[in-house]
Amino acid sequence: MNGMMRGLFLLLGVCVLSGCKSVAPPTPLADLNAQQMHGHAVYQAHCAQCHYDRKNAALHGPALIGVFKKPYLPSGAPANDERATETIVHGRNLMPAQGSTLDPQDLDDLLAYLHTL
Repeated sequence: MNGMMRGLFLLLGVCVLSGCKSVAPPTPLADLNAQQMHGHAVYQAHCAQCHYDRKNAALHGPALIGVFKKPYLPSGAPANDERATETIVHGRNLMPAQGSTLDPQDLDDLLAYLHTL
């Protein structure tokens, strides 16, 4: 076994033994700034009935915890503001479009909140 393979196995062993987590926990609500707090209110009004934000479980739609800490959104699209905005505004599959119910500031604040998850 060459040195690179030994190093890879050692790193894997350290992760397993130390309980590596795939996603960092969300920012505590008490630590959110004003924009993120308004985004949380927008989330509660428009998203919470279908998505959990601080629990890694599906409700009617996929959990949103760590949504921007992973490379891809639950849809498979890249996890970036552009793709998330497109999904929020236009809807996708069973998710209804929210474009007519959110003004641009609400959408920006919602995205700021989602980045804290």
